[in-house]
Amino acid sequence: MSMNLKKEQVTLPNYVPEQTNSSSLLPKVLFGATVVSVLAAIYLIFMYAHIEKTMGVVQKIFYIHVSSAWVAFLAFFVTFIFSILYLVKRKRIFDTYAYVSAEIGIVFTSIVLTTGPIWAKSSWNTWWAWEPRLTTTLILWFIYMAYVMIRQMDGVWDKKARLAAVFGVLGFIDVPIVFFAIRWWETKFHPIVFGSGPSQQGGGIEGNMMVALLVTLTAFTSFYAYMLNRGVSFENMKIKVNQFKEKLRDDLEN
Repeated sequence: MSMNLKKEQVTLPNYVPEQTNSSSLLPKVLFGATVVSVLAAIYLIFMYAHIEKTMGVVQKIFYIHVSSAWVAFLAFFVTFIFSILYLVKRKRIFDTYAYVSAEIGIVFTSIVLTTGPIWAKSSWNTWWAWEPRLTTTLILWFIYMAYVMIRQMDGVWDKKARLAAVFGVLGFIDVPIVFFAIRWWETKFHPIVFGSGPSQQGGGIEGNMMVALLVTLTAFTSFYAYMLNRGVSFENMKIKVNQFKEKLRDDLEN
């Protein structure tokens, strides 16, 4: 049996035969920015930033830990925004951005939950403590794991997308709780670095450490943007392939 593939591509709904110059340039720019910023971050963390007097070299994990937490919060915020947009506009691209960003957020939350105990063992002499921030972070991880599990259920995609969008909006409530946990509840473990109490004056960090942290935050943010761009492109490709398969199946049956 022969078929005209070009004809199938033309009649397939939402089929895009080739990328535009801007869409093909963006991932290259993001990838380049990620490589440069990651290399700069590595140099600043291990060669430029001073070694902390109390914890020593193990304090270097602070830059990875904080940056991972920042990207996780950013990813879940993007999921929150695009979930609302999907519920209002019902456009599939919004659902795709929300889903991909949630997956990335889970990865970085897992990094937070991995680097945290490593740091805790050195500074607190324990791998885990059920203190406010660690507990709420673990809850956050479970919330978005449930979000992904909803997306993997059997059923029509738009129904799953609506349920997941509602979950993505409600689940974001835990993000500010994680951030303010050590300010709302007293804890002897997590120090407040950038502000505490009514004056929000924390212990702070040295200037060279701040530079290393800001560059690491930039590197992780660039990496997140690159993964989001590639992840959305991959999901769109999967959608087009599934549409093509359904179209082909209908043509063969008819």
